[in-house]
Amino acid sequence: MKIRHDYFVYILLCSDGSYYTGMTNNMDKRLQEHNEGYIQTCYTFKRRPLVLKYFEHFHDVNEAIMKEKQIKGWTRKKKEALINSDFEELIRLAKKRSKPD
Repeated sequence: MKIRHDYFVYILLCSDGSYYTGMTNNMDKRLQEHNEGYIQTCYTFKRRPLVLKYFEHFHDVNEAIMKEKQIKGWTRKKKEALINSDFEELIRLAKKRSKPD
């Protein structure tokens, strides 16, 4: 019997206007840790308060890791298109990036 696991990839809006992308297996706990400043060396520590802007649920840890890495490599505009569920803009930005200058 295969055990089902839950993983989440998320984007936080930091108080300085930047975005932080992460992955966790316990969304509520991780958000609390971010907002309480649980890890002083974390990017978000000095950028609180934080607002959850996006999350996606996965059952496969490898898929979640791949998605987190993908989003971390995206531009701010692509992250905002994802947050706003503007998939047409995501496609447009992806095509724009793949064209040679």
